[in-house]
Amino acid sequence: MPYYQTWEEFSRAAEKLYLTDPMKVRVVLKYRHCDGNLCMKVTDDAVCLQYKTDQAQDVKKIEKLHGKLMRFMVSKESRSVAMETD
Repeated sequence: MPYYQTWEEFSRAAEKLYLTDPMKVRVVLKYRHCDGNLCMKVTDDAVCLQYKTDQAQDVKKIEKLHGKLMRFMVSKESRSVAMETD
């Protein structure tokens, strides 16, 4: 499971993976204080996307994407759009 090197590639791939099959996708955030690393993992058991950072400015980007994915999960509109793409 390689890590993405750029945030833009990771965020586009994570959104695309979620919209492909919203019912199977999981999002995991993990912070290791001893290393100072924050890791975001988006998976549907077939595809696993990971991004790791130790930069403070990336935390805002991760928080923004996480919020966007959570809004997709609770809104009825995103589910109907995702179902239409199948």
